[in-house]
Parts: sequence; structure tokens; C-alpha cells
Amino acid sequence: MAADAAAPSRTLPACMLPLLLLLLLSARAADAGPLAAGLVHPGFTASGYEYIDTRGAFLESNKGAFRAAVHNPGKQLASFYLAVLHAPTGTPVWSANRDAPTGSSGRVQLSARGLSVTDADGATVLWSTTPRAPVAALRLRDDGNLQLLDARNATLWQSFDDATDALLPGQQLRAAAYLTSGRSPGDFARGDYRLAVSGSDVALTWQGSTYWRLSNDLRSFKDRNAAAAAMSFNSSGLFVVAADSALVFRVDFAPADFRVLKLGHDGRLRVTSYALVNSSDPLGGDFVAPATDCELPSPCPSLGLCGAAGNSSTCTCPPLFAASVKVSGGCTPGDGSALASPEDLCRTNSSASSVSYLALKPKIAYSASRYDAPTTTGVNRTACRALCTANCTCLGYFHDNSSITCYLIGGRQLGSLHWSTRAAPALGYIKTISSATRAGKNKRDSSSASRSLPIVLPSVAAFLLIVVVAWYSLWWRRKRKSGKKGKAKNSSAKNVNLGLQNPRSRDASYDEDPDDDDIVIPGMPARFSYEEIGSMTAGFGTKVGSGGFGSVYKGELPAGEGLVAVKRLEAVGMQAKREFCTEIAVIGNIRHVNLVRLRGFCAEGSRRLLVYEYMNRSSLDRSLFGATGAPVLEWGERMEVALGAARGLAYLHTGCDQKIVHCDVKPENILLADGGQVKVSDFGLAKLMSPEHSAIFTTMRGTRGYLAPEWLSNAPISDRADVYSFGMVLLELVHGRKNRGEQEQANNAGAAVGGSGDHSAFPSPSGHSSTMTSSTMSGGTSGGDDDYFPMVALELHEQGRYLDLVDRTLEGRMSEAEVARAVRLALGSLHEDPAQRPSMAAVVRVLEGSVPPPEPPGDALGFLRLYGRGYAMPAPVAGMAATSESAGHAPCHGWSTSATAGSQLDGSLKDTLVPR
Repeated sequence: MAADAAAPSRTLPACMLPLLLLLLLSARAADAGPLAAGLVHPGFTASGYEYIDTRGAFLESNKGAFRAAVHNPGKQLASFYLAVLHAPTGTPVWSANRDAPTGSSGRVQLSARGLSVTDADGATVLWSTTPRAPVAALRLRDDGNLQLLDARNATLWQSFDDATDALLPGQQLRAAAYLTSGRSPGDFARGDYRLAVSGSDVALTWQGSTYWRLSNDLRSFKDRNAAAAAMSFNSSGLFVVAADSALVFRVDFAPADFRVLKLGHDGRLRVTSYALVNSSDPLGGDFVAPATDCELPSPCPSLGLCGAAGNSSTCTCPPLFAASVKVSGGCTPGDGSALASPEDLCRTNSSASSVSYLALKPKIAYSASRYDAPTTTGVNRTACRALCTANCTCLGYFHDNSSITCYLIGGRQLGSLHWSTRAAPALGYIKTISSATRAGKNKRDSSSASRSLPIVLPSVAAFLLIVVVAWYSLWWRRKRKSGKKGKAKNSSAKNVNLGLQNPRSRDASYDEDPDDDDIVIPGMPARFSYEEIGSMTAGFGTKVGSGGFGSVYKGELPAGEGLVAVKRLEAVGMQAKREFCTEIAVIGNIRHVNLVRLRGFCAEGSRRLLVYEYMNRSSLDRSLFGATGAPVLEWGERMEVALGAARGLAYLHTGCDQKIVHCDVKPENILLADGGQVKVSDFGLAKLMSPEHSAIFTTMRGTRGYLAPEWLSNAPISDRADVYSFGMVLLELVHGRKNRGEQEQANNAGAAVGGSGDHSAFPSPSGHSSTMTSSTMSGGTSGGDDDYFPMVALELHEQGRYLDLVDRTLEGRMSEAEVARAVRLALGSLHEDPAQRPSMAAVVRVLEGSVPPPEPPGDALGFLRLYGRGYAMPAPVAGMAATSESAGHAPCHGWSTSATAGSQLDGSLKDTLVPR
């Protein structure tokens, strides 16, 4: 009986064993700390030791994409940080105590007074927040934003306002704020690299020196001139906006659901894309800046010379330097001297006599001299050296003899050098000191006078030297300038007295200054030599088009930087190279997603070439008026083309520092590329046309299909002339054919407006001809190929028969409402009075669908009926060519809208052209 009673006591532990194990596991989980979802409340504490089973994570967003954790990167037990991690990849996207890590027992504490990170005993606060009201909860949102909330769920503090080295979608980096890189993957302390948003740009800097700008990146586009207020990104791209949220810069990305922007410890800005927010595998095509290793300020140790080697880089020492025995991969002067450092020169008795310089060879460049403004201008190389010698923090200098600019290199240390693809305009010099001076840097002289003398004397001597050099330079420039003026005056007088023609007008190879090939204008795009362009185009072997401005050739930039279209300008005047380069700088700094970008140029002697980005689908006329059997341009694509071209023109009219009137809007100047890219080309080239080619220029603007009436009258030329031309292009997009009948063009292919047969037609870049004729048109409203289509569009608009106007090849694949919108907008843009036409900005809003189109004014479009029913398009008369500077040249080349067309028409002809 006793045995039976004892049996249950022996079997009870076996029956309760699973329950005991469950209790033990629960107790352990409680010790480790549960992973909270969404919120934790005041009184909460956490340490890396307590949450070791979840790798320090104590709070998870509701959908699990992000975690807040006491994180130890690289499993270093002495360095723990409060961080927000992208859970699938473990990528830190924010950290709190990055400059003051704690140990494994350090604590994260949440109280009503805020969030803090302390050491193990809680006595030392390493990081904390100071909310304005009592804290009710800590929340981790599904977008990765860590927030402190009050009792009403209002945000008291959030990590999105305190970015460290990364940004998440929806998070803004505001002007004057910046991201700072970590020192290494395992050390979150602030490193030397920064990404900053300023009022004018977004830039990467190293020790205060700029090595990348968003405005200089070929993947970026500028949408308007306005002060930048913030940068952000989303599923479609990266955006910089103004204070009114209007777009300033943009970079387009391939579609992706989730991205992380991070400034790495190596100085690279990376945007990594993922298919989903919970994905761990990155997608291809990530954005990386700078694109290559050698564009970084320090890809090699100090003074290492970076050279490209396929997809990687190599580091060597420049001439006159040898490998350092102290710094692996670093370089030291080969003459036995030592590199200067601020410690050597600012804290010791080093004198100017102990300082010397080692010259770098041409084509060796330094990243800071590429993007930063020069330290000073107007000084020669000797004065630049004196400035560096007098400045104890200066470690070297670069001097550009062509632009007379001086760059002083400072900082705690020197970065590395890189090979330039072209001869670097600035030559570099590295400051060194003798080994004896370096060895004795810690010795002190007993006399205070002897300590101060080596510093005072060099400074005084340098100051006096700068004054003397500046005075001599100013005196020499004035003497040289006065000599040139006297020489030019005498030469001009001789030509007049002898009755000789100006040699510039008869000799195309003449240039004002044969020594100005090295002109450097601030903001000027890349400058190529003629030999370099010949190499990139394989000797101009692939001609892809030609036009009134010259021939176009396909080429490729060196180092596989992309395809380009090289335009050899054949109608450019021989103005001074500095003037030419100034205008190229204006064109080259125009950035917009719908404007073809200028990649570089060449100005050698009489040779003028422009290097543009390559558009692989050529011009719109090829797709729109192409041969039978060519792919049909669908209605949606046509409207996207119209919208893109309108946006580009609107930017020229309102987004640039000076208003730019294109003056030659037509399908041949609207270029297409894969991916739906639409870009307007040849803007600003009218400025470069010479007076002797102005007759061609005027005739080109006389193309009947796109000529605004004010070009042939004494009315001022404004940006609304572009609106008229765009309206004509929009009608051609609807119709799928030239506005002038095909039969008429064939019958008049050889006729020129007011000129001989030699100038009857000018090939367009696409290979089609832009024929200048003055023939009559047949009447009717049938919409046939021989009708003047703007007249047909007007009459069918009045009858409400919009579908009868559409390209027959579309076979009805569009809605009548969309066609009506396009036709009404096009006709409204053809108003006889330029002031009554909509602006290009208003045209954009109509095409976007945000506002209704204007109602076409039938009484102001009567001249279209005159053109269509047999009245000849008047040819430019002799007076037009004679006054070409005002008629065809000034309205566009002045970048303004105040000039007037100077053609002289008699009263009857004017009344016929523009009925009152």
C-alpha cells in the first residue's frame, strides 16, 4: 500500500517534464527580452546582452521590414549602438550614439523624459533626446522612421529629422543638412566624407573639398533655376525640390519598390534597389557616385596616383616620388625630403627657406581642383606659390596659367592623384620640407625672438612679393592691352585707307588670338582636342545626319563613357574663342530631362565642334514621316513626345537665367531614344551663327510649315514664336504627315525662297529635306495629302469632326476627346497675335490634363485659310537678307525676346500674309 502511494510521486516528474521544459524556455525568453511589435512604452530598457538571442533587436515594425536594436557591427563587443536596421539585409539605416559606442551591458532607456543610451551602470549618458513634452511611447514605423510620441500620438522626435549616413524613401535631407559617412563597416563614428544639400547643388565633400556634384553628373537633369530646399527619393528616382516643392534636379531610376540611399565609408554614394521592402537580394542597375574609383578623393593612400584598369583601379607613385616605407601604398618625395604637414609647419619653427616644391607632370590632376572654386584668381604661378608658402596649412597648390587661377590644397592630409583624360589645365606642385627640419621639429630655442623670427620674416617677405608681383602683372596687362588696341587701330586704319576687305571675312582660318586655345571659362563643359574627337568618331567615319548648322557623326567617349553625337559646325562665325566658349558654357549648363545635353566641345583654330549625348532613335520626323512599313508611332507615344518637347521649351523660356527662344522648333529638332526619352535639340545654336550665314538662317526660319507670321513682319520676336511652331508640330503629330501636302513638296523640291537653286533645300539631321518653297496650295477640306492641313484642321474643328483629322495608320486607336484636346491646343497656339497664344508652360499644363485647352479663335486664324486656298507664302525679300543681323540673327542669339524681325514687306504683301 505504501508502495502504491509512493508510485504517483515517482511518476509525477515524468508527466510534468514537458510542462517544466516549456516553463524553462519561457523564463529564458523573458530574460532575453521579447521582440516588441510597433511600440514600447516608458520604463523600457534594453542591452545587447539581454537581447542576444535576437541579435540585439528589441522592437520590430508592424510588417517586419525594420528593427530597432542595440547593434554591434562586426561583432565587436566594445562597440554597441542604438540603430535602426533594414531587417532582411541587416543594413543599418540610422544610428544614435555613433561617436560614443557603449559595451554589451550598455543600456537603451525609454522614460517620460525621452530616449537615451548610457553606459553599463547608467551613470554616463552617451546620447539622448530632449522632447518638448512627456513621452508616451516609442514607435517604429513601417517606413523605418523611429518616433517618440506623446499621449495624443503627436510626434515629439523622429529619426527621419536626424539622418546619419543613410536616407529611406520619403525621408528628406534638407538644405544645410548633410549625411556623414562612418569610418569603417564596424565603426559608426563620423568619417571624412559628407553629402550636403546647398541652395545651388548637392555635393560630396572630403575634408571640405568637393569631389562630386549632382549638377555635373550626366545622369541628372535640371528642371528649373531655383534654390534647392531638400533632397528625397522614391520608387522612380531621386529629386531635389525648391521651397515651393517645385522640381529643381532629378535622376531617373528603373522601377523598384524599395531603395536605400547610403554614403559608404569609402566616400561613395550608393542607391541600392530591392524588388520589395522585405527583399534581401538587391536588383541590378544601382546608382553609384562617383562612378569610377579614380574620381574619389582618396582611392589610394596619400599622393598615390590612381589609374583605371578595366573595372578596377591601380595605385602607383607619380614621377619624382617613391613608395613610402611607413605608409603601405603611399608615396614620398624621391629626393629625400618629407611631405609637409600642418604639424610640421604650424607648430614648429619651420621657415620658408626649408620649404620646397616638387612639380607634378601634365595630365596629373587632383579632385578638388575639378569642382571647387579657385582660392584666388588673377595671380601668376610665383604669387600662387608664395600664398602656399605663407600658409602653414597649405600642402600644395595647382596653378592654371590659362585662366590665371590658383588652388591651394589643405586639410589634415593630402588625398591621391589621378590621370586626366586630357592635359590638365592646372599644373600641380606638392610642398615638401627638408629631413633636417623635420628631425628637429620638437626642439625649442630659448629666445622668444628666435622662435618668432622664422615665422614673421617669411610672412612679410611673401606679402611684399605678392604686392610686387600683382603690381607688375597689372602694369604688364595694361601695357599689353594698350599695345593690342593701338595695333588693331592702326591695322583697321590701313585697311580702310587701302580699301581692303577685313581679312576675317575672306579667310575662314583667321582667329583673333592664336594663343587662346587654353581659355577656361567657369562652368564650361569638357573641352576636347580635334585629335581626340577624331579618335572618338573613328575619323568621322559614321555620319548620322546633316543640317543647316553642319554634319553630325556618331562617336564614343573614351573609357566606355557612352555614345555621343558630334556636330561639326559649318556655319559658325569667327568670333573670338573666349566669346564662343562663353556661349558654350551657357548652353552646356542648361540641364533638363527634355533637352539634349552638351557633353563637350572643341575650339581649335577655325574648327568648332559640339559633342552631344546620343539619341539612338534619331529625330521625330523619321518615326512620324518614315517609309512605308516603319513601326507606327502610337497615339499615346505621340502625346508623350508632345509633352516632353513642350516641357523642354518651357524650361528654355522660363527656367534659365536668361530667356532662350529656340527659333527652329520642328520634328527634325525633336530627338527620341529608347525608354520613351524625348529631347529638344539645337537650342541656342542661333547665337553661334555668323553674319555671313544669316541668309541661310533666315531662310531656315522661313520654312512655311513652322514660320510664325511675325517673322515676316516688323513685329517683335518673342518666345511665342516657338509656341506657334510647336502648334504646327502638334498638328503633324495628329495627322502623321507634313502640314504641307506631300504632292506640293514633290512638285516644288527645287524651289528656294528668294534664292538660287543652290540653296533650295537643307538636309535635316534625319536625312529628310527642309525645302523652302513659295508655291500655292490647293483648296478644299478633304484632308488629303495635297491639302494645307492647318486649314483643314480649323474647318473640321468648326464642324466637330476631330477623328477625321487623325493619322489613318492608327486605325482608331485613340479617343475623340484626346484628339479634340490636341487639335484645340494646336489651333490655339497658332493665334495671329503672339500675345494671345498660350505660353509653353500653359501648353504643358494642357497636355498634362490639369487645365482645359484654349478655345481656338476662328477670326484670328483666317490667314490659315488664305495659305490653304491658293495664296503664296511670301518669300523673304532682299531687305530681309540685307538686314539679316536683325531679321534672322538677333532675336535668337541674344538669348532674349526684345529684338525685331527686320524684313521689309510692302503693304499689299503684308495684308495678304496677315489679314487685319
